[in-house]
Amino acid sequence: QVQLVESGGGLVQAGGSLRLSCAASGRTFSFYTMGWLRQTPGKEREFVSAISWNGRSTSYADSVKGRFTISRDNAKNTVYLQINSLKPEDTAVYYCAAKYLGGVATIATTKAFDYWGQGTQVTVSS
Repeated sequence: QVQLVESGGGLVQAGGSLRLSCAASGRTFSFYTMGWLRQTPGKEREFVSAISWNGRSTSYADSVKGRFTISRDNAKNTVYLQINSLKPEDTAVYYCAAKYLGGVATIATTKAFDYWGQGTQVTVSS
């Protein structure tokens, strides 16, 4: 139903900023709860953030609160992750994901999504 393509990753010095984008195919984007997760080699995939269909509800992992901001533009079928004050421990592959008619709180716990992007690499140098 939906294909996700991430962009915006790169190499950034600690303290810098990045904005990740996730472009979705289709015209039913507003029915999906959207989220971002990240993963480093040898570690479990970590929930980062999620946003409800209308953008009114959001959820963040404790490790990124105050530094990351998730947003969406349903007219453009795009979800964003603004990342500020980057730390070396933020280095990971960041994945965009979608859940049809999902709940933000539930997804934050279960990490159960219907669709996943290919990921974009974020590398933070110290």
